[in-house]
Parts: sequence; structure tokens; C-alpha cells
Amino acid sequence: MGKSTFEKNGGYFIDGVAYMDCKVTGEPVANVSEDSVSVIGSRAVMGMVGMPDEPKQKVSTGRPAGWHFMNEFVDKDGNVFHKGKEQILLDRQKEKKAALKKAVQKQKDFINHKFGD
Repeated sequence: MGKSTFEKNGGYFIDGVAYMDCKVTGEPVANVSEDSVSVIGSRAVMGMVGMPDEPKQKVSTGRPAGWHFMNEFVDKDGNVFHKGKEQILLDRQKEKKAALKKAVQKQKDFINHKFGD
């Protein structure tokens, strides 16, 4: 195959480097063989196999590094954390634990034939 057949298949040259457009995305692919009929770029192949074309970026929380190791930390919204645990959640957990203890004691009283409040 000659240069004209390569160009007839959609190939072109930029500064002496052979290029051809990806048949899926249309992006230029460099350094292709002059015997190529068509090409598929790496981004299109990654999409075909189900891999993301760009790595996921870590989203910043706006909190400083090591905030969860601090004895007490207050974020910009006013939430209070002790050693990385939000205090509202700890209070809610204490309330649930107390309610559970009360329910268990009520069941024990029922089993022991104590039918009063």
C-alpha cells in the first residue's frame, strides 16, 4: 500500500508523523502504520472494556489533614467532632441505648410476672 491508499483511508501527515482519526471518538491517533485502514484510540478501548477514561479525583471536605485525630474539632458548619465522631451522633446513640435498656428491662419484668410500669 502506498501513501495515496493511506490518505484515501483517512490518514494524514503532520510534520512527517502519520495520523488517523479514531473511528469511535474521532480523536487523532499519532504514529499509525501507513498500512492501517482504520484505528481505535485508547480512550475508546477503555470505554469499551468498562474502565473510566479519567481517574476519579478526591473531593476535598474542606477540613484540615488529621482533623479526625483531634480531641475536638468544629467544622465551618458548626458541627462538633470528638476524635472524628460527630457529637450529635453520640448523643443519639446514647438515647437509643437507654431506650433499648428500658425495653429489655420491661421484657424481663414481664417474664418475672411484674406487670407494672
